[in-house]
Amino acid sequence: MASRGDNAPQGTDPTDRDAGGDGAAASDRGDPRSGGGHGEPVSRARRARGGARNGDLYGALDLGTNNCRLLIAHPTHRGFRVIDAFSRLVRLGEGLSRSGRLDDDAMDRAVEALKVCAGKLRRRKVGRFRLIATEACRIAENQQEFTDRVHRRTALRLEIIDRETEAHLAVAGSESLLDHDCASALVFDIGGGSTELMWLSLRDGGYRVRDWISISIGVVTLAERYGGVDVAPDTYELMKQQVVRELLPFERKHRLSEELSRAPFHLLGTSGTVTTIAGVVLGLDRYDRNKVDGCWINDQHIRDVTQSLVDMDFERRAASPCIGRERADLVLAGCAIAEAILSLWPCDRIRVADRGLREGILTMLMKEDGTYGRGRYGYGTRRHGWQRRRRYRRGQKTGAKERAE
Repeated sequence: MASRGDNAPQGTDPTDRDAGGDGAAASDRGDPRSGGGHGEPVSRARRARGGARNGDLYGALDLGTNNCRLLIAHPTHRGFRVIDAFSRLVRLGEGLSRSGRLDDDAMDRAVEALKVCAGKLRRRKVGRFRLIATEACRIAENQQEFTDRVHRRTALRLEIIDRETEAHLAVAGSESLLDHDCASALVFDIGGGSTELMWLSLRDGGYRVRDWISISIGVVTLAERYGGVDVAPDTYELMKQQVVRELLPFERKHRLSEELSRAPFHLLGTSGTVTTIAGVVLGLDRYDRNKVDGCWINDQHIRDVTQSLVDMDFERRAASPCIGRERADLVLAGCAIAEAILSLWPCDRIRVADRGLREGILTMLMKEDGTYGRGRYGYGTRRHGWQRRRRYRRGQKTGAKERAE
């Protein structure tokens, strides 16, 4: 059975199943733009000074095809600590795969969630933040109409990022969970409207992105195409086969299965799908991020859980404490994507990350400012700084007394 990882963050917000605690160290690779204020570029002068413009609070917002999520954090000696979090299912991409446009009701749901986020950023006086939108906004014909509506009603300016930036942020947010006893890792991020896969080389405590792929298939798009409420076994197989077809060019390009067979590697999954599967594997009575984030599962765990979910009807899936009614019509689409990845690149070591784009944003913003892993006084939190300075002064007095004697 899976066990909890050593790097699972602490201090999470119980209202947010996706909230992070102490941030994990992340690579500086990739070139995602950062923002200050309402998404404005950061000046060189402020980067040179370090720190956030209005104190040491940073914010990261991820508006995806399915969810709207926010983290607010401050730097500590371990990376960063989350002090506020928000997550709401908005289903912004509902119906998008059929119409090519964002639905009015879906946009209104997203705007209402973004109002809450704007209020938190304002009340906390967050000095540095980045507000990103992903696949649904990337492909929608009316993306400009939506971003204008968001700005008009919330004063927030969304940054629609490309798929490469999304892939790099996903890796940056979960880098501390990589096992550097392995030569390489495959990181996969199953989203609502797209799925990203990153092939990493691991060495000297860091990583290098060898290549990446993004496919326009996520849990929402797949569930809308094949159905998510009543899913027969043969329909589930069709889901898997479509995902395999989309991933096959990546396999053929690199002969990745042969490459991975030559040296130890592992998979790292960062998405609601893998965290849900892990919660079921662990037999949790209710979802517990501290037990899920960083745990290890294997390919047989995933196959056993997905088979049991395929055998269930919608009501039984909805009754599962780690799934719930809001996710019950999407979970099998996510399982089909996960199993398609495993069918191409079998692996008995899969690490689960309940972290991702937001944590990657926070890490990169803090590194740009030179505050990552420092905290207000260079030691971590205010309390840590005060305690260390007191110990330092005591040491000086003791040393002076000994020298005098």
